[in-house]
Amino acid sequence: MVRKFDEKLPFDQSPQSLESSLLANRMLTAQELAAYLRVNRSTVYRLLKKGELPGFRIGSEWRFRIDEVNRWFRERHPGGQ
Repeated sequence: MVRKFDEKLPFDQSPQSLESSLLANRMLTAQELAAYLRVNRSTVYRLLKKGELPGFRIGSEWRFRIDEVNRWFRERHPGGQ
């Protein structure tokens, strides 16, 4: 079934809340996370090895939910941005 571009979405969400929901659940690769945190990729892997960073594996690749990473950062740096 092909959906027409102008068809309404089947759920009761505004486009803005849908977009923020999708962004909150976005997954990053280790390289993307390193860029997001402005650290070296080896720092990401070191934090993973220590069990300090929230992430999970898909096959041999690590993935990170941006909302969990943001929560982790706020807990570690309560006064920081």
